[in-house]
Amino acid sequence: MTAQYRGLTWDHPRGYNALAAAAETLDGLAIDWHRHPLEGFESHSIADQCARFDLVVIDHPHVGEAVTDEALVPIEALFDAEEIAAWQAGTAGPSFLSYRYAGQHWALPLDAATQVMAYQPAKVTTPPTDWDGVIALAETENVALSLAGPHAALSFQSICGALGFEPLSPRDDFVDRALAHEAFAIMARLTGDATRRFATHNPIAMLEAMGAGDGPALCPLIYGYVNYAAAGSVAYANAPKGPGGRIGSTLGGTGIAVSRRTTVTPELLDHLRWLMSDAVQRGFIPQHDGQPSLRSAWQDEAVNAAANGFYHATKDTVEQALLRPRHDGAILFQTDASKLLRDALLSEADADATLDAVEAAYRHHHPAGTET
Repeated sequence: MTAQYRGLTWDHPRGYNALAAAAETLDGLAIDWHRHPLEGFESHSIADQCARFDLVVIDHPHVGEAVTDEALVPIEALFDAEEIAAWQAGTAGPSFLSYRYAGQHWALPLDAATQVMAYQPAKVTTPPTDWDGVIALAETENVALSLAGPHAALSFQSICGALGFEPLSPRDDFVDRALAHEAFAIMARLTGDATRRFATHNPIAMLEAMGAGDGPALCPLIYGYVNYAAAGSVAYANAPKGPGGRIGSTLGGTGIAVSRRTTVTPELLDHLRWLMSDAVQRGFIPQHDGQPSLRSAWQDEAVNAAANGFYHATKDTVEQALLRPRHDGAILFQTDASKLLRDALLSEADADATLDAVEAAYRHHHPAGTET
């Protein structure tokens, strides 16, 4: 009898097409993939999703919540240590590590992404490499920050990272105040007409506008989507560096997790192994609009040729990417902090009052002494 599974992923060709196409090739099991909007990551609890689906595509800030709710099966309960070590060594940047929490891993990183620089090559011939260059470019071209949804907080963390901040070092505050001031000042200088015009655009909407020629000339920090690189109307580069030469970017991407409701079969495990295999990551996934997680795919010449060099242009950023907080409450903090920062930037509010509020939100959603 064929085992039947229900899967939940996000509604974009990068999140759905490869998984749906792979499901058509299965023998011994069937997976019915459902889709929800990108914002569905934040609008529905992991416990709710896992009560209804066997396979759930998640983002790494959800793992603390998932562990608290006992919603997922740890990867260590499904695969042996050698396989796990090989995946960790082979994935781009901290993609595999991002799903480790409370001593175990909770998803396989099917997709790797991070904030990179996106620009219209018809308007920007040589993209800047650091934040000083971004600010200088904004004097002559429309440069927009990505502020919608959680992205104001994510951009803020990334700029702090470029300035030297280590977000997951043991601490009970979110950001050192001196670095926070400097990062906020950079964002304030870039909150001009272009940022205000696109303040409600999520990364997909922003990139679509750029691809159509209607968007900003450059967005210095936006989650990279290979899908918009192939046409050539949007080009990508590494995220801006800080004064010390450090790239500041906050990891995104998605992982495929197994819910507690699932009856795991050998066929299901073999399918997950297949999705994570080198041949599939370098072939099937990019050929079906996906964005692979294995470093070998990011380095592959054929994969890059098909994507106008997207992976080569941004690989340094993904390798150096920062992780987001993953504690239970991280999503709520991210949402609150982003609104505080976005509202402050758009209203030109006081920096200290805003940063005080961000720290208060962090302490509220991350009690002292809890795991990051």
